[in-house]
Amino acid sequence: MTGWSDPELAARVAMDIPDGSYVNLGIGKPTHVSAHVPEGREVIYHSENGILGVGPTPPEGRHDPELIDASKRFVTAAPGASYFEHADSFAMMRGGHIDIAVLGAYQVACNGDLANWATLDETFPPAVGGAMDLVVGVPTILVMMRHTDRDGSPKLLERCTYPLTGLGVVTRVYTDLAVLDITPQGFRLRDLAPGIDLDHLRSVTGAPITT
Repeated sequence: MTGWSDPELAARVAMDIPDGSYVNLGIGKPTHVSAHVPEGREVIYHSENGILGVGPTPPEGRHDPELIDASKRFVTAAPGASYFEHADSFAMMRGGHIDIAVLGAYQVACNGDLANWATLDETFPPAVGGAMDLVVGVPTILVMMRHTDRDGSPKLLERCTYPLTGLGVVTRVYTDLAVLDITPQGFRLRDLAPGIDLDHLRSVTGAPITT
């Protein structure tokens, strides 16, 4: 089995983002999506710490130490980028001015419930951040994540066991193994990663998958 690498998965997510979209990228894997805008397409990336027009990660050693995103990752500014205070940034998120948010997740349920801010491991303090604002203010929530935990346990489930960020908010899930839509019937397969077959995908998913 092979599946998608992180850069390949980021490119797969970017392929589904329409031209002219305003997009917020969550912490972790989603931050890589900004480096894979398809040719001929313009996407305006938003960072909740106050940037509209986030560009790709700068080359090693050529970063601006004062230009970071919400995950404290060095970024570049796209032509025409703007900067503003936190209150304005959250007004954009809560007010429906962002089209799409790409978030990471610990768990996603087949009805679209999202758990991405706390596990049951007390060594990692909870940190909900701006995710709760994004899931109520942004109409399309895409999740980018690994399909299983490190021990092979499913992260796509009938019902989340971790504290929820939002109820029924996820539109589509992108994992290293597949792309799955959230439908009234649960997870529906949209795309399989190279080298992955449907039987294997079902064996590592904690809920039924339709095709």
